[in-house]
Amino acid sequence: MSHFIRTRIPITQTIGFLKFNSANYQVRHLNLHEYQSKGLMDKYGVNTQKWRVISQSQEAIKAVKELNAKELVVKAQVHAGGRGKGTFIETGFKGGVHLCKTGEEAERLSKEMLNKHLVTKQTTKEGTKVNHVMIAESVDPKRELYFAIVMDRKYGGPVMIASPKGGVDIEQVAEETPDLIFKEPIDIFKGIKPEQTKRLAEKLGFTGAKVKEAQDQMASLYDLFVKSDATQVEINPFAETTDNKIYAMDAKINFDDNAYFRQKEIFAMRDFGEEDPREVEASKFGLNYIGLDGNIGCMVNGAGLAMATMDIIKLKGGIPANFLDVGGGANETAVTEAFKILTKDPRVKCILVNIFGGIMKCDIIASGIVAACKQVGLKIPLVVRLEGTNVQLGKKILQDSGLNIVTANDLDDAAEKSVKSLK
Repeated sequence: MSHFIRTRIPITQTIGFLKFNSANYQVRHLNLHEYQSKGLMDKYGVNTQKWRVISQSQEAIKAVKELNAKELVVKAQVHAGGRGKGTFIETGFKGGVHLCKTGEEAERLSKEMLNKHLVTKQTTKEGTKVNHVMIAESVDPKRELYFAIVMDRKYGGPVMIASPKGGVDIEQVAEETPDLIFKEPIDIFKGIKPEQTKRLAEKLGFTGAKVKEAQDQMASLYDLFVKSDATQVEINPFAETTDNKIYAMDAKINFDDNAYFRQKEIFAMRDFGEEDPREVEASKFGLNYIGLDGNIGCMVNGAGLAMATMDIIKLKGGIPANFLDVGGGANETAVTEAFKILTKDPRVKCILVNIFGGIMKCDIIASGIVAACKQVGLKIPLVVRLEGTNVQLGKKILQDSGLNIVTANDLDDAAEKSVKSLK
């Protein structure tokens, strides 16, 4: 996964032997709301339905008047798919997506959604609070197509991908009918060529003047892709409506996090209220954190070592509570903040620290661990495995600290002692 993405569908990741679903946690990425993605597309001349976003239900009537549409769709804005089949916890109201025709109806629906928690197949059981509602012109698609531009290592640059079978899971289309997936690699120095967009437009079934219109939309989407430093722009569905118009009806846009310095306006759209507060806090100190649902907190330096640590905890009969990489240059401040984040999780009943002292020596790390334990007033079992430069001195510092710290000889020993401490 890229570091910053707008999640629209469930993503199952595998870390070593562990498999977990994105519905159970939120990765620290830039997630754009639907209305924010539409705003970006509007900026680059991509056709979207007319829309307004509101944060108070009484704003709905004005929004509907401005839209002046025959039919409208009212959509709760949360970072989760399956909104249409979701349920609001407070009232039991069904559905985060509804059609209506009048401002009064839009106001009533908005009132049912705003400031309430929506539960979908991609949220936790606590749901996600709805702070904004998008009211948009409803359009009637005659054909639902698929179009995307992605960075592809195989081609060494961007690739346009299109399919006449849109509006569904494109991975399923690729598996069942691969002949309906069409690709056009792009020379990033020269940009897209008209003959490329023409080929894709015709393969999508456009004819006559619609071919040129579809080409123009593809070119606008590529303009967005390049100028916003995107790594993916996925339009699903890319639709032709019953009144013969072409619309980008929904978008998933991924961004290159290394382009933050150029794209501050886009990254300023990040909605921290939608994210796990532990992950937000971790990002402030350069910590890589993902919350899981186990009870053994992990603090490790290095992503590979962190994954191995989680695997071995699982193999020894335990369940990791998180992925937490403090980085190769872990210092006392980072270690202290990591302990604070771990101890705030009520599910964590034991902490396993697995540090390889390479860049940072083991005695320095041990001193940081002792200081962190004293600062947070650690009350749960702590198992520490150190390896590397000055390891014996590091272990001595831990043993002489007077704290309830259990040292381990290797990772197997550390995992076994962590699991045992829970019993």
